[in-house]
Amino acid sequence: MKQIICINWGDKYGPPYINRLYAMVARNITPPFRMVCFCDDPSGIRDEVETRPLPEIDYEIPKTRRGIWPKSRLWGPRLADLAGPVLFLDLDIVVTGSLDPFFSYGDPGRVILSRNPANPLERLGQTSVFRFPVGALVPLQRRFAEDPLGIAERYGFEQRFVTRNAPGGVDLFPRGWVVHFRRHCRRPFPLNYLLAPKLPRDARIVIFPGQLTPQHAIEGRYGKGRAGTARAHLGDLVARRYKQTAVDHLRHFIRPAPWVEDHWHE
Repeated sequence: MKQIICINWGDKYGPPYINRLYAMVARNITPPFRMVCFCDDPSGIRDEVETRPLPEIDYEIPKTRRGIWPKSRLWGPRLADLAGPVLFLDLDIVVTGSLDPFFSYGDPGRVILSRNPANPLERLGQTSVFRFPVGALVPLQRRFAEDPLGIAERYGFEQRFVTRNAPGGVDLFPRGWVVHFRRHCRRPFPLNYLLAPKLPRDARIVIFPGQLTPQHAIEGRYGKGRAGTARAHLGDLVARRYKQTAVDHLRHFIRPAPWVEDHWHE
């Protein structure tokens, strides 16, 4: 049984993202599988997704500008009735290829993260997609519970804390399986004005860290409030309606990516 988990709290994502994620998983996995969503409100979530309450914790989630620390709820000794390896998926990913290899790759007793391309000089995992045995990260949660805010401020992002402190260390999934939309798919200037973002050949999952979402990629809009056409984007440059440098403004434009819409649906 392939086990997939996700987590949802608040109203940033909710049922539409959860339901799309299930549909993408179902289209790209060999049964049997189960998907369990840990959430604060199960209403509106399709019946095929098993919903469970958010795992209880005895510490306060730190409020910081960086990092998604509520994921630390998943590091406890129990996750409902799940046992053994589980594959965690962020809600705002796009599944573009078979997920089967994520379950057969490596030692089932290891913590395996996708690769984080943010800093090539740092061996850093990405927890948008990662596999771990239930209960394997308990020492991590205990350490975090001792000083949540201090650890959050020191590490910035929870994937850095996991990468550096997971018991026994971490392994990384093969390069190319999980790609970063902004870093691997969007075109460099000036091609970003001429060509749609590309889908790398070996990509199985596309992740969307930051403020750029799959919906933005479908619309050809570099984030909320950004211009949706090349003419309007260049018009903002001429009128000096931009917050970054002129060069950054030119780089921060994308054409619509039809392949995102092809995959990101129920």
